[in-house]
Amino acid sequence: QVQLVESGGDLVQPGDSLRLSCAASGFTSVSYAFGWFRQAPGKEREGVACISAGDESTYYSDSVKGRFTISKDNAKNTVFLQMDSLKPEDTGVYYCAADPPQYYSSCPRDTEYDYWGQGTQVTVSS
Repeated sequence: QVQLVESGGDLVQPGDSLRLSCAASGFTSVSYAFGWFRQAPGKEREGVACISAGDESTYYSDSVKGRFTISKDNAKNTVFLQMDSLKPEDTGVYYCAADPPQYYSSCPRDTEYDYWGQGTQVTVSS
């Protein structure tokens, strides 16, 4: 059974850092693409970062580029999202998603991800 479990969400102040984790089970993360998404209250879900299945190329939304870093520890079957210089507008529920390998160096479209976690809350407020 495929399962993704996010953790690491918290209440932090602007400028702080957080690292989110996504533990994958039921499949090996080595060959999957992963994405991090977030949804703020009253807003649509948006993709913030992804890592491709083949060569682990990484991509970021403009709103987080230079502040967030996605990485993958294949030995631990875990994907991370390092979030630095957090802003109030980063507040939301963060979701991890996984997709079986379709593309070598690009990421799936948001609607192509097959597996989703339950989310973890990140709140940035002074």
